[in-house]
Amino acid sequence: MDILNGKRRCAMLKKIVVIGPESTGKSTLCQQLAQHYSTSWCPEFAREYLLANGTNYKFSDLLKIAKGQIDLEEKYTTEAIKRSSQFLFIDTDMTVLKVWSEFVFNKCSSWILKQATVRKYDLYLLCKNDLPWIADELREYPDLKTRDRLFLIYKNRMEKQTTPWVLIEGDSDKRLEIAIAAIDKLSIK
Repeated sequence: MDILNGKRRCAMLKKIVVIGPESTGKSTLCQQLAQHYSTSWCPEFAREYLLANGTNYKFSDLLKIAKGQIDLEEKYTTEAIKRSSQFLFIDTDMTVLKVWSEFVFNKCSSWILKQATVRKYDLYLLCKNDLPWIADELREYPDLKTRDRLFLIYKNRMEKQTTPWVLIEGDSDKRLEIAIAAIDKLSIK
């Protein structure tokens, strides 16, 4: 926090969320961007939660995961502000929890829905389904048809909201190039 004309304000931290279906390079892109801009990134809490609690999750687990994600994001936001960072890259937000919940359970917690509308970000990077599938113990949808369906849900959500967003596609180098160009435009506004 600093003082400007007698009013307290937060550092001009820009929060950029990376979203998309499984195995679309979200975590890798967050790591690359954090390294490029010499800052930090907030990992996806769901991975930590599911590794600790198992993959046989219930509807109620998604609310715990959502709250854990927000707590983690707040922790990284506070640290980024203290360091006067220009950017914080966030792997997953409430949009992802909303899509996940509705896709798997055909419903979503009102708490997640509220958080998805009140939390504010500066840019979304939507990762396309054009990377090879990499299996791991947490991923659920190896079939391209399901991942394409999920991608269209995310894209539709992006088109209906007001925060700027950019489609991230291509190989790892191209994805990073597209993301940096979008972030550099954002930083000069």
